[in-house]
Amino acid sequence: MLPPEEEKSLPLSERWPRASKFVLSACAAVVAELVTFPLDLTKTRLQIQGEAAMHRHEAAPYRGMLRTAAGIVQEEGLLKLWQGATPAVYRHIVYSGVRMVAYEHLRDSVLGRAEDKSFPLWKAVVGGMTAGAIGQFFASPTDLVKVQMQMEGRRRLEGKPSRFRGVHHAFVKILSEGGIRGLWAGWVPNVQRAALVNMGDLTTYDSVKHFLLRNTPLQDNSVTHSMASGCSGLVAAILGTPADVVKTRIMNQPRDEVGRGLLYKSSTDCLIRTIQGEGFMSLYKGFMPTWMRMAPWSLVFWLTYEQIRRLCGNSSF
Repeated sequence: MLPPEEEKSLPLSERWPRASKFVLSACAAVVAELVTFPLDLTKTRLQIQGEAAMHRHEAAPYRGMLRTAAGIVQEEGLLKLWQGATPAVYRHIVYSGVRMVAYEHLRDSVLGRAEDKSFPLWKAVVGGMTAGAIGQFFASPTDLVKVQMQMEGRRRLEGKPSRFRGVHHAFVKILSEGGIRGLWAGWVPNVQRAALVNMGDLTTYDSVKHFLLRNTPLQDNSVTHSMASGCSGLVAAILGTPADVVKTRIMNQPRDEVGRGLLYKSSTDCLIRTIQGEGFMSLYKGFMPTWMRMAPWSLVFWLTYEQIRRLCGNSSF
């Protein structure tokens, strides 16, 4: 313990290291989210439209990411590509802040590094999945609102009434109709997806970055960060897309007066019915926009996060 006078003289990053890392990771995530959000909206529409077509026995209106994005712009307007961005930003403030702080705490204090200061892969997998699950559980209500608001434009085009007037109204309506439990609708596949995505994102980035630093002449700079983030975005998309499809469909399904889903009983039921009705590859609906979003998202996030950590006096991740 330092004397109070000396403690006050320390920079904020040293006085409250976890709080500062939470804020920095949240800021980096907000930047990455706003830049890549249209791809997330496109991905959500692709995942839902196959389900809607299956129930109406119709052909899907769009095929592919570019046609879906162009259709949204033509039918709903350019700004609709950012519909649901506000709850998405709220989500990442909670989700990214919690997962990054949790992972570093697990890596440095709980699981521990090896004697040569490396972090074994199995520990990185455990740490990444655990941190992602914890972060997503706390952020699940904001993710629910984001998914449902992303589908509002499509509902209006189908002649259905709008469900929400805004983010606050969406939270209030979901809470009034389903209670606290309603805000966590779909949290199980949501947490499962986050665990898989973080095993791809955090685990891959951390492992690839430090592998390159230990075994190549590369330095701890933007080049290394870009290479590691490129690998992490690809692995995260491959591991997370099936769970993302299930999560999106469960969150978007209509519910009865007590909050039970009318289309699917559980994430397992949704998984089985999706495969039976549309085939196994339907679990990878939206994979290209997911990957094309995760790749730039990961790049923007990690480059921003590493740089602002250094600017604020924190060590490299």
